[in-house]
Amino acid sequence: MSPHPTAARPHRDRTPLPVQRAGSTGLRTLVVGAGAAGTALVRDLDRTPAFGLHPVGVLDDDPAKAGLHVSGSPVLGPLADLTDLALAHDAQVVVLAIPGLPHQRVRALATAAAAAGAAVRYLPSFLSALRREVVGSDMRTLDVNRLIGRHEVHVASSDVRTVIEGRRVLVTGAGGSIGSELCRQVQAFGPAALYMLDHDESNLHRLQLDIWGEALLTDESLVIADIRDRPRIQQIFRDLRPDVVFHAAAHKHLPLLERHPSEAVKSNVLGTDHLVEAALATGVERFVLISTDKAADPTSVLGASKRLAELIVQANARDARNLGTGVFTAVRFGNVLGSRGSLLSVLEEQLRSGGPVTVTHPDVTRFFMTIEEAVGLVLEAGRMAEGGEVFVLDMGEPVRIVDLVHNFAEQVQLGADEVEIRYTGLRAGEKLNEALFSDNEERLPTAHPRIFATVADHATVPEDLAGGLTGLYGAATVNSDPEVRDRLAALLPGYQTAHTKTPALATPYPDGF
Repeated sequence: MSPHPTAARPHRDRTPLPVQRAGSTGLRTLVVGAGAAGTALVRDLDRTPAFGLHPVGVLDDDPAKAGLHVSGSPVLGPLADLTDLALAHDAQVVVLAIPGLPHQRVRALATAAAAAGAAVRYLPSFLSALRREVVGSDMRTLDVNRLIGRHEVHVASSDVRTVIEGRRVLVTGAGGSIGSELCRQVQAFGPAALYMLDHDESNLHRLQLDIWGEALLTDESLVIADIRDRPRIQQIFRDLRPDVVFHAAAHKHLPLLERHPSEAVKSNVLGTDHLVEAALATGVERFVLISTDKAADPTSVLGASKRLAELIVQANARDARNLGTGVFTAVRFGNVLGSRGSLLSVLEEQLRSGGPVTVTHPDVTRFFMTIEEAVGLVLEAGRMAEGGEVFVLDMGEPVRIVDLVHNFAEQVQLGADEVEIRYTGLRAGEKLNEALFSDNEERLPTAHPRIFATVADHATVPEDLAGGLTGLYGAATVNSDPEVRDRLAALLPGYQTAHTKTPALATPYPDGF
């Protein structure tokens, strides 16, 4: 068990919810800080619904401000009560608006907000903001609504605590963008232990430093392992006995996997098989696989490998349900803004270097989600799952990449004539437009209004999935890429292996999620 203390379960404050002002829209928001920056921010959020944040209260440690109102929003209490007050007022977002907050205090407040299921934002430049009359405009750099073509969805609820608190939680791929954010939010829900597994020791060192402010690397919370190594995975599950597993480890860059399909099978398919097998053998309560929208009617090796991972989870979910041993489920992501190698990071680099922005096709579209939405979807799926479902967040309409590039450039004060776009052509395995569900999958409602699910259609599941996987693993083990492609096509009805070609360099969305 990790020696680091976990947060105690908060008690819901029974203070009545503040009355929402007429015509107000947006996510329910607590502003931390009733000083000049906080006052101006509350005022600007009220004046500008386009920011997507509706202030419902302010927190401040000055007892003289208790009970007062800041631009119409009540001062609810001190910063130490953040979790209780966020729960009591159904806050979906917490904005930090105190200039010069020490990093350790910011981390503590972020943890307190996460324990209430709230996302954290902050003014990116307090000092420059305080020199101007309007500070709310700084929130535009944090508001992704214009980029993704819809309002962010607050996904995770405080009820997630019921499946995390007091349990041993294992996160694979913990050093990645999604895995690391999962670890941060899981830690806030009070697990008995949090085990962070990755094959990259540098990622684990950085992650522990980020979460705890120190990285001594001396406790068992960090686990170096490769999910391809079956004996090692079995040993880890026997020794650590995790109750909940979030499986984020994967290869996910589409063009690379198109050229190296054996590697996709070893990690995305065989690695998932190892984890599911070990989870069943040790009585894991909940297992959540992170998949991708590219698994719906796949046209790429990435999509095919993740669809097989979904089928492995679904096939074993039936066995687990019959035995009453655990719940196995999966979630599908769109492209995640803010993850390593994602569109925004590459766009920023291309624009900074003064070079052209590369886009595959003028009409190519993708579904986008924020890291907060992605992690919230994983946590909610773990809470709602009954076994065998694939959960998908309603991400609205797909976004044209070209439109996203122009919106991003505008937000960083670049004119249309300053952005050169070079079209490189769709790469092998890429779709012009993605879908969240395959043609033969039924979209089912869930308890969350913006999360849908689908269950396995037995007509699309290979009759001898286990036998087909054995042959696929054999081909991947000897690195026979042509045979791997053929076996993927044989296992997945309707999937056709793409003809490989040299991938375009510096593509703006290499991230498969």
